Amino acid sequence: MSDASSAPAAYAGPRRILSGIQASGALHLGNYLGALKRFTQLQDTGAPCFLFVADLHAITVWQDPALLTAQTREIAAAYLASGLDPARSVIFPQSAVRAHSELAWILNCVARLGWLDRMTQFKEKSGKHKERASVGLYTYPVLQAADILLYKATEVPTGEDQKQHLELTRDIAAKFNSDFGVPGFFPLPEPLTQGPAPRVMSLRDGAAKMSKSDPSDQSRINLTDDADSIVAKIRKARTDPAPLPETVEGLEDRPEARNLVTIYAALADETREQVLREWGGKGFGAFKPALAELAVASMAPVTAEMRRLMDDPAEIDRVLKDGAGRAAAIAEPVVDEVKRIVGFWRA
Repeated sequence: MSDASSAPAAYAGPRRILSGIQASGALHLGNYLGALKRFTQLQDTGAPCFLFVADLHAITVWQDPALLTAQTREIAAAYLASGLDPARSVIFPQSAVRAHSELAWILNCVARLGWLDRMTQFKEKSGKHKERASVGLYTYPVLQAADILLYKATEVPTGEDQKQHLELTRDIAAKFNSDFGVPGFFPLPEPLTQGPAPRVMSLRDGAAKMSKSDPSDQSRINLTDDADSIVAKIRKARTDPAPLPETVEGLEDRPEARNLVTIYAALADETREQVLREWGGKGFGAFKPALAELAVASMAPVTAEMRRLMDDPAEIDRVLKDGAGRAAAIAEPVVDEVKRIVGFWRA
């Protein structure tokens, strides 16, 4: 990273929170505990929340156009079913606000190749054949920076795997402010990493993150799974033969046990210490049914509301259209001011 990120932040604007979920694949329990549940808590802080469906990010890899539309609606339905209130949070599709793409191009001309070369997610996603990856996948973090800076967001709920991208956003913001002599124009956003379950792992492999892209449906609990599916997946979740430990330290070398305890704690709004006080010394034969019962009770209302909303796409579309209008009202003046600062011709 450049030294620009260490420049003093002189931003004096209002507090704003922004995040998004990519419109690709079915949402799962990890998304709910690590993102959606946290979003609903953040809207109670009083700070404006901007929560978008990241469809521009989704097309960095091939997406079936018909599925992309459906997935955008499904994520919006998940936002609403999880408790987000469109009257208090701005919910919108990223592509519906043109300023995202406009600012991304300008910031592409501020960001440095060396910064992007150090982005570990591109290396992971492109694998051994990076020459086959899209340019969009390479510049994905700059679009992400535009998403954040367009609303002058001061805080971004993020997992550990996205912290490097947020550091890049801070570098880009600081360099823009410095290059164009506008100190404090863009804030240097801070990460919000705390949450009920910041990292939920696969039910089949405690060392791998629960993922929409995992080919095994048994690795995750989808938000649209019915009660029988949830019970079956938890019953079949990989574990080890030992009983649960009585201390958190005892979970250190037991990734599958740690994952199930983490999920239980997040669903019950408890700490892992509290869970182990109740379940320490007991086997998975007793713990798994209790976890399954808790998961069904917690997820059933979300699943039912998601299904109701997905059966009424017109309601989802009304929310997205209204949110896009409210987001554009904030974003367009910002990108217009950026154009003025950069020196673009104005009539």
